[in-house]
Parts: sequence; structure tokens; C-alpha cells
Amino acid sequence: MRYINLGSTSIKISVVGLGAMAIGGFLSGGADDSQSIKAIKASIDQGVNLIDTAPIYGKGRSENIVGKAIKGQRDKVILATKCGVVWGTDKGKYMMDYAPGDPIYSYLGPEMIKKEVEDSLKRLGTDYIDLYQPHQPDPTTPVEDTMEALLDLKKEGKIRAIGICNQKVDILSKYRKAGQIDSIQDEYNILQRDLEEKSIPWARENNITVLTYCTLAKGMLTGKMGPDTVFKGDDIRNNHKRFPMFAKENMIKTNSYMEKYLKPIAKKYDITLAQLATAFVISQENLVALVGARNEEQAVMNAKAGDILLLPEEVDGIKKAFSKLVYQV
Repeated sequence: MRYINLGSTSIKISVVGLGAMAIGGFLSGGADDSQSIKAIKASIDQGVNLIDTAPIYGKGRSENIVGKAIKGQRDKVILATKCGVVWGTDKGKYMMDYAPGDPIYSYLGPEMIKKEVEDSLKRLGTDYIDLYQPHQPDPTTPVEDTMEALLDLKKEGKIRAIGICNQKVDILSKYRKAGQIDSIQDEYNILQRDLEEKSIPWARENNITVLTYCTLAKGMLTGKMGPDTVFKGDDIRNNHKRFPMFAKENMIKTNSYMEKYLKPIAKKYDITLAQLATAFVISQENLVALVGARNEEQAVMNAKAGDILLLPEEVDGIKKAFSKLVYQV
């Protein structure tokens, strides 16, 4: 496993992190808590020290499970969680219904942030959070007010570093002007590369680490999915407008691209397609890949990608090839 500094801090994070959204069973077709705990422990044993969760992942379920799994080895873990996607209020911007009649809002008011951090600390079983991140945009709260609350938490020792999730560069620049940013987090993988246009160059210019989620494109880049794959329950992959790669005709097209352009590279390195997709991310400067794991086996396989470095020409070749892949929506 390789490690890099988190932004301009002295905090060392593994280039492969564990993304804990599925662990909470949120928009992912459910989860098995005992298997999730084994996955977390296996990740740590394999050198993964970055665990990224959020209160909304199962309404505290993911944070609770992470807290149980890391008990007794808190010093081995860099804990990242989030704030600002809330329930039980009508403040902020309405996002969606968690369940019928159960609305979720994006709200980053200072009083809510200070309440949320206390709730997260209790669920995680710790007295500090290494990386605290506003989760989604809240156009109703000034960036300066949100950052002031985060800086207060940092002064109090309740958080060590600040990251911003799912924001465009213009808003990121406002956050940076108001206070220090150590990381940004957004969706990025071989199939979804919008960050390359502005966000990644901006982050590199300002010595800010980029944490990527959906590193395996919700499993599409594992090569284990085809047009007959069925996603159960509230699984977000049934939303083809949000994730067009999971429409049947697009899955066929994607698999053909992976067969032609990815499998030869995977064979060269003797790795799986999932490990190659992870290596594609972490072979790029200042990028860290968050990858989910539902069980111990997946956790171990994910971690093994942490010491793979693709050649620059291989990364560029993948980008060039997949730029030609166009989905029917």
C-alpha cells in the first residue's frame, strides 16, 4: 500500500480508501452488518487506513458499523465522515425522500453542523474526526458561515482537516478563500471523467487531495455485470438517467470496450479489472480511490491495488479509448 499526505497536512492516507456507503445499505440493495465489519477489519489489516462514511448512509447505520469495527484500533484509522445531508428538518434545500414521507435536506447551517459532529462522534465511538466534509451543496447557507463553523470545530480539536464534497470549482474557490481545504471528493472513474476538465487541475494547483468515489462505476468496471444483471430494491443503479451505463444496451457496449482496451492491461499486470480500475485512479498525481467492499474477500482484493502503478502512457491510452464510448440515454 502506498500513502500520501492529505492536502497540505501531515496526515498520511492510503491511496486506496474504504468507501462505506454500501455498508449502510443506502441506495445499494441492503447490507449484512457482520460481513461489513469483517470487510472493514480486513481493509485495515491490508494497510487501508482511510475509511470514508457519512451520517446519511443508512441514517447512522454506516457510522455505527464503522465505529464497532475500529474499536481498539482507532490509531490505525483516518476517519472521514460528512455533514449537511440531514433529516428531521425542513431547513436548507430539499434533496429527496429517504422513504415515502421522510424528506432529506441539504443544510449546512452552523448550528446543524455542530449538532451533526456530536452525533457522528458518538456513533463512531471517538472523540475526534480526521476529515470532516460538507456532503452536498446548500445554496441557502453562505459558504463563509459553513466554513466558520468547520474552523471552530478544528480549533476545538473535534476535527483535524476539512474536505468539500460534490462542488464545482467556483464554490470550492469560495471555501478555500474562507478557510483551508485539504481535500475535495467527487465522482470519478474510467467511465465518468468530468473532473479532469476543471476540478482535478484546480486541486493540484492548490495542493488539495482528490478523493474519488464510484471508482468502479458502481461495479460496472468489475467486468462481472451484463445485460441480464438485476438490481434489487432501492438500488440506485436502476436509475438509468443517473447511471446510463446500466441500461442493457450500454452494458453490452461497455463490456466490449473493457474486453478490448482493459483486459490486455489487466493481463499484463496479472490483476482483475476492478484492480485495474482502481489503479487507473491512483496512478494519477494526488488522487485517492475510495472503493466499497461488502465482505472480507472484496476488501482484500481492493487493497491489493494499492501498490499498482500504471505507466503514464497506459493511463492516457485508457482515457483516449473510453472517450469514444458514448451512451444512449
